[in-house]
Amino acid sequence: MEKRKVACASDHAGFEIKAAIRQTLADWGYDVLDLGTHDTAPVDYPDFAQAMAEAFAKDQIQTGVLACGSGVGISMAANRFKNLRAVVCHTPEEARLARLHNDANTIAFGGRVMTLEASLACLKVFLATEFEGGRHAKRVAKMS
Repeated sequence: MEKRKVACASDHAGFEIKAAIRQTLADWGYDVLDLGTHDTAPVDYPDFAQAMAEAFAKDQIQTGVLACGSGVGISMAANRFKNLRAVVCHTPEEARLARLHNDANTIAFGGRVMTLEASLACLKVFLATEFEGGRHAKRVAKMS
């Protein structure tokens, strides 16, 4: 399977984990688009969720990775956009089920609440899992 194009975006609280994830994705061979932020100066996470939605709308990417302090705020902002299905994951099993049953296209992490190792374990499973479709497809369609 061809590796998907992945975008990463974060606010200031998620910057460090986003930067490490971005580098790991590149090391794994993914084509990575960095949507910012590019340092720890305070910024507003909804702006970066919007940048992610725009990248999906322009077909620049197939998968998104978001980060803020908890992962919650930026995922809530992301889910306001029709083309994003963002999920905060803390375990690889949550990541697997989010892809398998919910066709999540964006995963969110909390830079203040998760280790890089735990985030990468979730991300690896998220990227490797395909949407199951079937009975789940009609449910996902209802979210759009």
